[in-house]
Amino acid sequence: MNTPSSRAPGAKAAAPLLPDSGFSYTQEFFAGLVDHALAHAKKLGASDAGADASEGCGLSVNVRKGELETVERNRDKSLGVTVYLGHRRGNASTSDFSPAAVERTVQAAYDIARFTAEDPVAGLPDEADIAPQDSHRDLQLFHPWAITSEEAAQLALQCEAAALKTHKRITNSEGAGVSAQQSHFFSAHTRGFRGGYASSRHSISVAPIASLPGRNAEMQRDAWYSSMRDARELAAPEAVGRYAAQRALSRLGSRKIPTTECPVLFESPLAAGLLGSFVQAVSGGALYRKSSFLVDSLGKQVFAKHIDVSEDPFILGGKGSSPFDDEGVRVAPRQVVKGGRVQGYFLSTYSAR
Repeated sequence: MNTPSSRAPGAKAAAPLLPDSGFSYTQEFFAGLVDHALAHAKKLGASDAGADASEGCGLSVNVRKGELETVERNRDKSLGVTVYLGHRRGNASTSDFSPAAVERTVQAAYDIARFTAEDPVAGLPDEADIAPQDSHRDLQLFHPWAITSEEAAQLALQCEAAALKTHKRITNSEGAGVSAQQSHFFSAHTRGFRGGYASSRHSISVAPIASLPGRNAEMQRDAWYSSMRDARELAAPEAVGRYAAQRALSRLGSRKIPTTECPVLFESPLAAGLLGSFVQAVSGGALYRKSSFLVDSLGKQVFAKHIDVSEDPFILGGKGSSPFDDEGVRVAPRQVVKGGRVQGYFLSTYSAR
């Protein structure tokens, strides 16, 4: 999240963006890997199959009380395969991209499917629902950050120092961190879907501790962060630190209020959490298991009448943006809540069926 008055000026000068991808594998290599897996699945007798190859890498640096604590570099890769024998499904995965390992993984998924009970709603999406390849938009989700561990540590130290300097009652810190992460994938299945893209996510965070001395001594912790796909849009580390400190200070001397019924003003993190809980409650798994308090809520009033909630998967650089869903199904902007009434659910192919 970004504080309104402290956008990216401090982050722009932190480090240049990487001119190349920084990945070990290309999309073309992943496409060949996936095609090999699908061809072998059909050779074994699968009625349908899907596969996706992915790779991720990044840097995470953490500091505490002016000292470097951890520096971690991560790099991972995976090939996942799903095989269908009618309405029986098997899944297997590997991090070995050799042709023999790919075929062993497909065989493992095939063998699992052979001994799995039939599920009448299991299967790939219908071809009519697939996002055509020529409809895949470039949503500007990939902005690699060429930052060294030393530069990341310096940003984290600046963030923590700003928090500690905000007020004399900021007496300690649980640390500050900088993270730069990126990944890409390619996915395909036998109902005609092919697609993939690269994405990135970068962040700066800090968690200061405020204390109140004396007879009513207390300590309060809070945190803040800035997270964006493009590092140039991150809030300045000093701004993140100061705002985190202000949040910790605001907790000092807080008290409970009596139980009452009244309007509630939610700050942005809690508002996002409230919407997250709503999305979970109107998502497929919770609905078909009847484990949601919003079962059969379509068209019903669940929010105040002034609340509208929309979904737009095509926001450029958006944290939740995507040209298609994780099954290759078409996506589109829509109204989820209008006038407080539920207009739509969040469903996978399986839960929709």
